[in-house]
Amino acid sequence: MHRSISYGASVNGTPLQVILPKDGTVEYLLLAAHHGDEPETTVALSSALRSVPPENLKSAVILVANPDGLMLGTRGNANGVDLNRNFPTSDWGTIPIRYRWTMDSPRDVELSPGSTGGSEPETQALIKLVKEISPKAIITLHAPLDCIDDVNGSELAQWIASHTELPIVRDVGYPTPGSFGTWAKENNQNLITFELGNQSIETSRARFEETLVKLLMADVDCS
Repeated sequence: MHRSISYGASVNGTPLQVILPKDGTVEYLLLAAHHGDEPETTVALSSALRSVPPENLKSAVILVANPDGLMLGTRGNANGVDLNRNFPTSDWGTIPIRYRWTMDSPRDVELSPGSTGGSEPETQALIKLVKEISPKAIITLHAPLDCIDDVNGSELAQWIASHTELPIVRDVGYPTPGSFGTWAKENNQNLITFELGNQSIETSRARFEETLVKLLMADVDCS
């Protein structure tokens, strides 16, 4: 059985949990539900994790990076902050994020980037954890753009793309100030955004589980 430890707490005091390899050596960090309205990312990652014996786990796992948002069914955290726009980056700003409830809706929902870059406890805890475990790469799951987003076009991103048949993109086509990806780039940390598609949770689970299992076990050949 995989055992988690707390690496911090959310705005509402919910423990932030990470699962670490038994031997303490971390290859990758896989992270889901940075946005609380993307539960399919948690389901897909959790399903894959249950297929990996604890002794074979080589990656750190965060099943829910935004537990308050997930429980509320909201993109942001309990403060209404989009955690993926709250990182202390050179492009962080105070302009509200325009968001749409569905793919067919107008961008008429406003979310805050926070009072400052890194203002939220979830962001602070995640930054601290990344610095402590120093993964070779971070794979953060989002939805529903159906692509692999990596500004560096790294060999790992190419491996993921080849195994999922998803296209690699260098950006998602719109500004993302204060994002986890920008923070990672500015801190010399490789980050890949694994975007699931606009499909059912069960379809996402079945479609990507094999690739996620290999990432969890670091069973990856990028040569």
